Amino acid sequence: MLAEPTPAALEDPGPAAPVPPPPRTDQDTDATPSVPRPRARADRPTGRATGYWRRLLPLLALLALVTRLPSFRHPLWSPDEGYLAVQARMLADGGVLYDTVVDRKPPLLPWLYEATFAVLGDSTLTGVRGLAVLAHLLTAALLAATARDRWGDRAGRTAGVLFLLVSVGLNPEDTQAATFEVFILPFTAAAMWCAGKARWGTAGLAVAGALLMKQTGGAVLLPVLWLLGRTPRARTRLPRLVAGLALPLIAAALLTTPSGLVFWTVTGSGSYATPTGSELHVLLRAVANTALLALGCLGLLPPLLRLARRAAPRADGDLWLWLASSAVAVLTGFHFFGHYFLQLLPPLVLLATEGLHLLPRDRLTATLTTAACTCALFLAWGVLAPRPELAHAQRLADAVRARTAPADRVLVWGIHPETYWFADRAPASRYLTAGLLTNYSGGRDGPRVGEAYAVAGAWPALTAELRAHPPALIVDDSRGKPFAPERLPTLRRLLAHHYEPLPDTVDGAVIYVPSPAPDVPSVSPDVPSPSR
Repeated sequence: MLAEPTPAALEDPGPAAPVPPPPRTDQDTDATPSVPRPRARADRPTGRATGYWRRLLPLLALLALVTRLPSFRHPLWSPDEGYLAVQARMLADGGVLYDTVVDRKPPLLPWLYEATFAVLGDSTLTGVRGLAVLAHLLTAALLAATARDRWGDRAGRTAGVLFLLVSVGLNPEDTQAATFEVFILPFTAAAMWCAGKARWGTAGLAVAGALLMKQTGGAVLLPVLWLLGRTPRARTRLPRLVAGLALPLIAAALLTTPSGLVFWTVTGSGSYATPTGSELHVLLRAVANTALLALGCLGLLPPLLRLARRAAPRADGDLWLWLASSAVAVLTGFHFFGHYFLQLLPPLVLLATEGLHLLPRDRLTATLTTAACTCALFLAWGVLAPRPELAHAQRLADAVRARTAPADRVLVWGIHPETYWFADRAPASRYLTAGLLTNYSGGRDGPRVGEAYAVAGAWPALTAELRAHPPALIVDDSRGKPFAPERLPTLRRLLAHHYEPLPDTVDGAVIYVPSPAPDVPSVSPDVPSPSR
């Protein structure tokens, strides 16, 4: 039976139709593995390749923009964006990363925010959001190139379109924010494409880029090494991969400080990476985000199941290893935030594309239709969903701005660093949220929240900062959460002795102003600080 034609947007245009291959049956596809193979130059002349991308890239660019239109609706989508925006301002004002500007993440995205602010101004994230659209477009194009090399032109178009359709299939706060995982994706896709082309030095650079964007981006190194191990003379080519990987990491360490980079991104996060005391809370988040991912990838499930059941010899071990290593990256730290799951999408899309390659062509239409419908559902969520925490941060910022001068430093005790950005006030401390000082980071709600679980050396450093530059205002934005000042002796003593609360609150947040004797004496924390 002849296969039905694919949609017009996914057909192979050209003046002359090639001779069609013999019809494929289910028996044929089950018996014959889909083996990635380089095509002869005569199979893909330069003009045809240029025409292919000239037609596909505008379609992918339009889809990338449409799927990320909700990201431009709000000034901020998540506290991570707020944290990065405040970091970028501090760096522009002379701050030093991993010293007077700190976070548990590698330096590449804070630098990208800083550079974008330097060009377009620091009062809007529009420029960064535009770069996020570009990151999605590059990821889609690289996945299309990888699929085209393995299974042909139609598979290339399918992979690029499918990725953009499923890229929004989580909570909009996780998919529309211009945060770490969004910018990991083009690096990981580039690493796999370069490894498939045996460009080992470039593959190493791409792995380094993913690792410098976020630690879990380094998971793509495993499938890259798997591909390297299957090539002739792998040992002679390994130095190129190692050099490409090592040089950017060394450069990043020298541009910051090697000890600071290692401490903040590797060794200083022991308490953050354990779920002890918050097991049920973490489990519920994992189940909820897994269910959302399954809904967003609903159209991919039939070809994925068909591919998984195939008993023929496999040539896609690198893709399954990529998926497995990405799953380990999602599990690392036991936090299961929705944006962590974005790292699973590129290997899932390529495997689904391979599964569609084994199925009759009419299944492609059904897959794309399902993916488009779920995409529309999540886009509507992004456009219509209210953002109560964003509105709270803006109201709180208005109150801070009304009670301080532009040169004043303030301390916002909470988990919404965007308050500093909205208020246009400098933080009184390098610690932009209560998380680094209490281990509440990641939504921990159990007993492992408090001064004893802070990043090593954090409370003495905070005390020194407040002594040197007493904040003109302190905002207690804990609102009953486990990091409330009454549970923290050092902060409780500081507020009781040197600040007094204003009678009016902002959605439950309490604003403290200096008491008549505002000098902040030496405040010794009640818990010993482990040495770094």
